[in-house]
Amino acid sequence: MSSIFGEFLTFSQEKGPEVQLRVYGDEFYSRHENMDGYTVVYDQDHGLYCYALLISGEFVSSGVDVFQSPPKGVRRHLKESEEIRNSKFEARYANMNPPAYAFKPSLNFRTFGEEKGLLEGRRVSEGEIKGLTVLVGFKDVKSTVTTEDVDAMLNGQDYHENGNFCSVREYFRLMSSGKLDYTNEVVGPITLSRNRQYYTENLLVKEALDLAVKGGLELEKFDSRGVGMVDAMSFLYAGQTQYLGELWPHNHFIDLTYKDTRTCFYMLSSMGRSKEDLTIGTFCHESGHMLCRWPDLYDYGNRDGDFEKSAGLGYFCLMSAGNHNDGGRTPAQVCVFLRNLVGWCDRQVRLNQPGQYQAVHGDYRTIMIYDTGKINEHFLVENRSGIGLDASIPASGLAVYHCDTLGSNEWQGGTATRHYQCGLLQADGSLDLETNRSMGDRKDLFGRVEGIALCHDTRPSSTLWDGSDSGLVISNIGEPGRVLTFVIGEEKTDHVIRGSSLCSETIPDNSPQGLVSAVFLDQAGKVKRTVVETDISHNNISNLRVELISPGGKRAILHNRTGIGKANLLKTYDSRSNASLAAMLGQSLKGKWTLKIWDLASRDTGKLNRWSLEVTY
Repeated sequence: MSSIFGEFLTFSQEKGPEVQLRVYGDEFYSRHENMDGYTVVYDQDHGLYCYALLISGEFVSSGVDVFQSPPKGVRRHLKESEEIRNSKFEARYANMNPPAYAFKPSLNFRTFGEEKGLLEGRRVSEGEIKGLTVLVGFKDVKSTVTTEDVDAMLNGQDYHENGNFCSVREYFRLMSSGKLDYTNEVVGPITLSRNRQYYTENLLVKEALDLAVKGGLELEKFDSRGVGMVDAMSFLYAGQTQYLGELWPHNHFIDLTYKDTRTCFYMLSSMGRSKEDLTIGTFCHESGHMLCRWPDLYDYGNRDGDFEKSAGLGYFCLMSAGNHNDGGRTPAQVCVFLRNLVGWCDRQVRLNQPGQYQAVHGDYRTIMIYDTGKINEHFLVENRSGIGLDASIPASGLAVYHCDTLGSNEWQGGTATRHYQCGLLQADGSLDLETNRSMGDRKDLFGRVEGIALCHDTRPSSTLWDGSDSGLVISNIGEPGRVLTFVIGEEKTDHVIRGSSLCSETIPDNSPQGLVSAVFLDQAGKVKRTVVETDISHNNISNLRVELISPGGKRAILHNRTGIGKANLLKTYDSRSNASLAAMLGQSLKGKWTLKIWDLASRDTGKLNRWSLEVTY
């Protein structure tokens, strides 16, 4: 399905000029307004868009076209009643799925059950799949797009025409890590018998396929499984996309038989007026339904009791609104939740063990999952830095998804029993996607964070849908980029322990034994930072060598006969700047720390007044 959330689009009229309208909806149910906010409907008798009247909760045409002043008393932003909207939605949604068989439970609008989050119906998401794409022209609307143009967009290697990121084939090979090789044979163009407007109310698929088969097309070659059923059919019609009726881009089921071969799912969209209009986004989105049975990850605004839409994953997933990114030229990737449902993620990284992890951008075969102990509920983590297919998403950084295969993206309420199937935990703590205030913004992903970014009492939080603590803690997230680091588990708090010695002891002159002074630290832990301060009186510090020895015997040279002619060694040594002292990092903290001083020349003598040790662990 291809949803539109308040965009201005251009529509043709049978008996008038083109008109710009604001569109809300999808192929199941939509509403149109003119530039001034008045709701309009297409009047078949007049061949024009006319102002809508609301009669018994349903739109009817006023007969007054949109280029005239609105009828007296008509208000802006009219909406049909919930009952009317739902009945129209139901009528069109019924076309999407194959009929339920007697031995199966009836099809459910939401995507839980034996399909584990996918839509029901035949799935062909692996192997070499050869689809059929039919180019269609109308009696009154043609296109200069050729079969060669479409073939390049669907099957090309290193395809970048019109600024497209890649071809459709390359997109699915990338998303599936080579598990799905989806190619298409392009036929046509076939000219239909009627004007374009007729097909907004009458599905063109059967007429177009009849003409293709009559012209010699053999459907059995599109049956990769050898079961007498076409794997995938696509129909691209001439002209701009018509977000209206049966010409709204969609994926539905149709049962037709030609000789011994039956049809199953098909998708329909436009090919534009010329090859400059060709973009891969919508084709990939509808093919995602057709091949993989992925659901839409947004709220249609029906059946959940509130009749209000929500954005779901917005621009962050192909199967939400991400097919529109960059004008359809750089569609968003398929989120890891959906890739995993079809078996494309064959490498699993479990995040239940504390430690630092790396998420690699573009590693589409890997799923990084936090197991909550519930078979249906889990968290997924993914690198969505703004590169590659993510160059046009609104934010850049680490994405964290709260997933429940028993949920539905029709349920935007976020309650224990009615919540998303896959929801993005928006880093700014907003619910803009759920409340449809945006399709995503720059604060929705986790950029660089020092300290805790997500846990049971942050906003957003990592609590389960029943309100209990999942145990997931994410902290110290690195800069977005090809490799993004983050830490899982309770944050380790730094502690500091200090010890000192007031010695006032003379350093033996010109002696290989030297002077030894010790400090005992009675605390377990690992050294993270060491700071040593010395207070040594001596007339010529170039005679001195000073070492620190850890409880485990590790030695660090602090001073080694430098400073000719200088007196007194009053100095602070820090492992952050002293390479020798940095070698102490990771050493065991507990035990005797020893400072050893040698005076390796005669005549000048000195004294150790005091020294101190500060260890961060």
